[in-house]
Amino acid sequence: MKSSFAIALLSVIASLGVARAEDPLPIEEPPADEQVDEGAAAPSPAPAPSPAPAPSPAPPARPAPAPAPAPALAPAPGSRARVSSPASRSAAKPRVTSDRDGRLEKKEDTVQGGKHWRIKTAQGAVHVWIPPGYDRETAGTVVYVHGYYTDADGAWRDHALAKQFKASRQNAMFLVPDAPAGNEQRVKWPALTDLRRAVTRANIRMPGGPIVVMGHSGAFRTVMQWVDHRHVGQIILLDALYAGETAFDEFIRSGKRADEHKLIVVGADTAQDSAGFAKKYRFAVAREGLPSSLGAFTKAQLRAKLLYIRSQYDHMSIVTSHKVIPLLLRVTRLKAL
Repeated sequence: MKSSFAIALLSVIASLGVARAEDPLPIEEPPADEQVDEGAAAPSPAPAPSPAPAPSPAPPARPAPAPAPAPALAPAPGSRARVSSPASRSAAKPRVTSDRDGRLEKKEDTVQGGKHWRIKTAQGAVHVWIPPGYDRETAGTVVYVHGYYTDADGAWRDHALAKQFKASRQNAMFLVPDAPAGNEQRVKWPALTDLRRAVTRANIRMPGGPIVVMGHSGAFRTVMQWVDHRHVGQIILLDALYAGETAFDEFIRSGKRADEHKLIVVGADTAQDSAGFAKKYRFAVAREGLPSSLGAFTKAQLRAKLLYIRSQYDHMSIVTSHKVIPLLLRVTRLKAL
């Protein structure tokens, strides 16, 4: 009797199939007669991220780029970041209290012809850089959040961020704070206000212009906490839309200042999810491949409230090729130098 039941049970299990994921949504290009230049490079399809055992979506595991070793606390390959809902996102913004009193220690030097400070905080390092010719009276702020398997020091050094920021030719103060290097690490700056306060407490005067937030890969865990900050007008996600869609919906559709916001989403490993996110919005504009110059964007793409770009560069090349970060920083309200 038991033998017959076991055989029947095995037969039922063997008959179950595995659901197949939906095909990626197609990308719609704006009319050809609006194009300014035909110089955009042809994209290569990017592979979808491998499935992982953890319950919440996040960046695929990647080794750190040479010469930096992978952090000791990096999660095992295939692991995914924990994601909070909008309700818990608000509740999960404890104020940074360990650094509240006194002036913060910093070191100053010159990098790429501009002033550079490394601030030491209880939340980790914060790099601050201003370009040659910087004018605080008309400047904005760019906050760049690194992805997994590195830290602020590693990203600053190995991704040559000062060189890329300088190449953007934008009049801005650039901040590169520490962020989680893996799933098991908490978000270090759940409130953007605390990061800005830390810079001020290092005796660095911040500009009053627009704030642009740019994040790569696992940076979405930090960036999604900042969508309700009153001065953040634009977010650029560099292959980072693994999760947090509800927060980014709030940023461009349902938030208090959503009408004033702009979102650029670049997809490589996240191409399918990013295209699906863009398809929800009639005002979204999609583009195949990043162009070689600002003039190669169409007028519709430059004006778009939500611009989705399917990248011809792979996940790490997006931040190491020097072709993406400087270009997209020009598609902002920042003033050129």
